[in-house]
Amino acid sequence: MAGSYGGRVAFVSENYGTSALAKRFGVTRYPAIFVGDVLVATPKDFGFYGTGEGADGGRYAPLRSARSHERLRADLARMIDLLLAGRTAEARTHAADAGEDLLPGLPELDLAALGGGPRITNASLAGRIVLVEFWATWCPPCRGTLAWLGEMKARYGDRLEVVAVAVESDSAAVVKVASGLPLRFALGTPELARAFGDISAVPTMFVFDSSGRRADSAFGAPPGLHERIESRLADLSRD
Repeated sequence: MAGSYGGRVAFVSENYGTSALAKRFGVTRYPAIFVGDVLVATPKDFGFYGTGEGADGGRYAPLRSARSHERLRADLARMIDLLLAGRTAEARTHAADAGEDLLPGLPELDLAALGGGPRITNASLAGRIVLVEFWATWCPPCRGTLAWLGEMKARYGDRLEVVAVAVESDSAAVVKVASGLPLRFALGTPELARAFGDISAVPTMFVFDSSGRRADSAFGAPPGLHERIESRLADLSRD
């Protein structure tokens, strides 16, 4: 899209964990899109299933929908045109709201465990640290994260429960990945994703303390993620 402006527009990709713009606007997830220093779209505008603004969910959800792509392209073009015309004040009136919806605690769960066994419910998780990992079979970083989560489960035993929720993934492929890992696997649904504020990227991880309160969250696989969550789990296990 930037190429259609004859060199007047350039596309730049930044890691949300190190982006000065993301820090300035308090964006702690991804994707987020800026034109200049005007925030055009936030993570809550996207999602695999759709939630947030509008009758059909976030403005650009579901991500793979052609209609969502067309809507995003039109909004970006409008913002670029305004800024190129020097109409910055008007552009800012169309800026996205940077406020993020924080998940306070573990949502109500009632999931069929992949491969059988007891259903995954809040009652079955009560009294333990709970880590919910959203992943997909087509996501390379997710494989390494799942293996590491298996190590965490082995380390903490009954003090920790890990629920690995596969999104947009074939059940047979999920079963293949799940084989040998001591985690509780389930298939994601639109309702479940919405309960967590929708999922706009994988891996996405939520950590809850033994009382069900959200203790941490992580989006993607940034450097130092494992060390940070390991430290958090150590602190929670001492509480």
